[in-house]
Amino acid sequence: MSRRFALCVAAGVVVLGGAGAYALAYAGEQPPALTQSTARYIAPDGGRAGSLTFATYVTASSGVKSVKVLAWPQNSSFAKNRLTAEDLATAEPAVCKPYRKHTVSCTYTTKATASDIESSPRGVWHIAVLATAQNGTTTLNTEAADYTVG
Repeated sequence: MSRRFALCVAAGVVVLGGAGAYALAYAGEQPPALTQSTARYIAPDGGRAGSLTFATYVTASSGVKSVKVLAWPQNSSFAKNRLTAEDLATAEPAVCKPYRKHTVSCTYTTKATASDIESSPRGVWHIAVLATAQNGTTTLNTEAADYTVG
């Protein structure tokens, strides 16, 4: 009886170990996750330039390789034709700093001059983000955050 019991326990350990290894391998292939994404727009005032700041946390079990950011107006061709990862391949990078084990804190800031705003569409704008993990998996969020140009 004890020999049979020992074989059952050993078989159970092998099955559970295999399932755990599969779970770990699968978890390693998860795409990056964006959380707590925010956008803050400050309009230019008088001779002072305004700014756009976007911030987010990105988590990837293999590590974060890059985060690219693109602001786009709601009433544009992107709204009809949907942004793709290729559209963001040449977008500007966010600056990312380690936050936790597999998470980075990323910030993108750009100036907004009066002439920039005069030539920009009024209304709601979206921030699109392309996050790439070290293992090559990507996440594209075309509306990670919003702001309004008045």
